[in-house]
This record gives sequence, C-alpha cells and structure tokens, in this order.
Amino acid sequence: MNSLFNRPKLVFGASIALRAILLFYGAWQDAHSAIKYTDIDYMVFTDAARYVSLSGSPYARDTYRYTPLLAWLLVPTTWPGFFSFGKVLFALSDVLAGWLIAQSLVSAYGMTPARGLKYASVWLLNPMVANISTRGSSEGLLCVLVISLLWAVLHRRITLAGLLLGLGVHFKIYPFIYGPSILLWMDGSHRLSSTPNPKGKEKEQEDEKERNKNPLNLLSEFLTPEKLYITTLSLATFSALNISMYILYDIPFLQNTYLHHLTRIDHRHNFSPYSTLLYLSAADSVSGRFESLAFVPQLLLSVVVIPVVLARKSLPGAMMAQTFAFVAFNKVCTSQYFLWYLVFLPFYLPFSSLKSPKMGGLWLTYQALWLHQGYLLEFLGQSTFVPGLYLASLVFFGVNVWILGIIISDVGSLRV
Repeated sequence: MNSLFNRPKLVFGASIALRAILLFYGAWQDAHSAIKYTDIDYMVFTDAARYVSLSGSPYARDTYRYTPLLAWLLVPTTWPGFFSFGKVLFALSDVLAGWLIAQSLVSAYGMTPARGLKYASVWLLNPMVANISTRGSSEGLLCVLVISLLWAVLHRRITLAGLLLGLGVHFKIYPFIYGPSILLWMDGSHRLSSTPNPKGKEKEQEDEKERNKNPLNLLSEFLTPEKLYITTLSLATFSALNISMYILYDIPFLQNTYLHHLTRIDHRHNFSPYSTLLYLSAADSVSGRFESLAFVPQLLLSVVVIPVVLARKSLPGAMMAQTFAFVAFNKVCTSQYFLWYLVFLPFYLPFSSLKSPKMGGLWLTYQALWLHQGYLLEFLGQSTFVPGLYLASLVFFGVNVWILGIIISDVGSLRV
C-alpha cells in the first residue's frame, strides 16, 4: 500500500478515473431512470448561464442564489455538446484541491510526500466527494478556493491569501469565518506535531499568561502590519467584486446572493434540526421569524469561540472545527455542505482520536436513518415530519455535536 502513495501519477490517475466513471454513469442514469443523477442545482446553474449567454441576468432564473461569476464560468454549458462542462470543471477542482492538500500536509506537518499523499487520498479517492461534484454541485470549486487560501497562508503568501479570502467570501459567504483564525495563527511561526501537549509545558504556559496580563501590549502585538494588510486586501477584493456585480445586476444581486440567506426557509433535503420548523414556517404554521436569528449560536461558536481556543494551536485544525460547527449548527444543512469540512479531514486525521471505523460508521448510520425518513417523505409521499424526520434530525445533530467536541479536544491537545 505504501508503494501506491510513492506513485502520485497512479493516485491522481485513479481519482480522475473515479470521477470519469461517475460522469458516464450519471449520463446513463439521467437517460434511463426517473430518479436523476444530476443535481437540481446544476440545472439552476446552467439555466442561469444560458441567460448570461443571451446578455441577460442570471437572476432571471428563479432560485439562482449565487454570484454571477459562477454563471459566467458555466457559459460553455450552453454550447452544443458541452452540457457537462460544469461537472467536469467541478470534478477537476476536486483533484486540484487534493493536490494542494498533499502539498500543504508536507509544509504544515513536515510529512514525507508519500505520507501526505496517503492522507490526501481520503479526499481524492472519496466516493462521496466524487459523487457530489459529478452530480453538478459547485462545492468542489469552492473547496479548491478554501484549500488554496490555506496553502497561501501556510506559505506566508499574504497577498495571495488576501485575494483568495476576498474571492472566497464573495463566491459563498461562509469562508469569512476563517478570517479570525488566520489572524490569530499569524502571531508566530508554526510547525505542528501530531503528538499531544505534554504536561511539562508549564514554563510556556506561564509565559503566555504573562503576555496576556497587559491588554495594551496584547493589542499592539496583535495589530501587526501583516495582519492589517491581509485584512485590508481581502476586504478590498470582496468590496470590488460586490460593487462590480451590483453595478451590473442591481438589487437582485444583493437579494439573491446575500440577503436571501438571512430569511431562507429551505426544508427539503435538510439534515438540520431546524428543518421541521422551517417547513412549518414556510406554511405559515408558526409565528415569528426565528430563521433570522438561527445564525447567532452558529456564528458565536465558529467565528469567536473556536478561533480563540484553537487557531494558535493549528490553523488547519481550527478551520476543520470551525467548518464542522458552522455546518452542524446551520439552519440549512444538505449533503453538499459536508464537503466543506471533509476537505480538511486529511489535516485532522494524523492526530485524530476518531480513526476508528466505528466513528465514521456511527456518523453514516445516523445519516442513513435521516435519509430513510427523507426518502419516505419526498419519494413515497408519506408524512414523516413528526416524529420520524424530526427525531432523526435531532439524533444526527447530537452525533455531530459529540464529534465536534472530540475534534476540538484533539486540536486543543496539539503541540505547536
């Protein structure tokens, strides 16, 4: 098995072959089955691209909730014979993300190239990752932006990191959560060890307490020119892209790309414990607009608590924990969102206490429990909202919170 990871061409070739097989299988299933392989989101993307190709607005397509950049990228799908262009683009983005993961593991943990590729294969050869991208989900494109951001920060390419952070947040809002962790991690140079923090570090802990005694000294140490530069550059990039899109598409751009997420009540394919309440809210069966406040505990945990506790220990580990928390506590949680934290899994596994197959089996079992209830509802028309789907969502959420606690404990035990 080790010889396999000494042959990068074989590993990357296998990852590409996996995606190619799924693309061909998906075309066959779409043509012969009532249950389509292609994700409905891909139809939304390609319809928006068609409007753009006709000099129209991508928001002329109902439910298009993304940056116009995505529709522009997918204009080739409107050409004869190029309908699957976007799926190929997303799948190749997965592979590129895997290559960057392998490179970053070498620089972050000092791994050998073969060992780095071994852990990167958790992403590269993951059937779930390949399935989601080849169905036409754009998350692979987003994941390569996020891993490029991580790579740039780890290599102290601050200008590139600032540009990528601004672009990533414009592409989809959630990468803004990484900003605090990046700034906290930049306090010093890091080389991580995959062993727990030994008890004999009392001197280092005392020094840390001493530095934290004076708030003014702490503030002056934190506001370095490098941090101000990356913050300013990322905000400028984000603002420039948004202003440009607003000039082109006016209010529909703001409403569909950003404001919609404050009040969205998507309940279909939603693993979140909020899903049943969102369904009732959509049917005007509950009073109040709780969906506008659901992000409060989510952001408090992923933007404040986790960066403060973990970022100085491990930037990849903190980003993994942040993303896991963001997805688990999100009011809308679909299968595509799992890719947001799975892309960090290769960085977490070297020091994880979740290596046992039983842990992954537990997560998959409770996901399958929810999927069974969802299948009965959406395909067979059986009303499983209460108690079946609601209880399955609560149990799945509970499992995710338990796993999140283990992730935070593991990252917190690292030695910098």
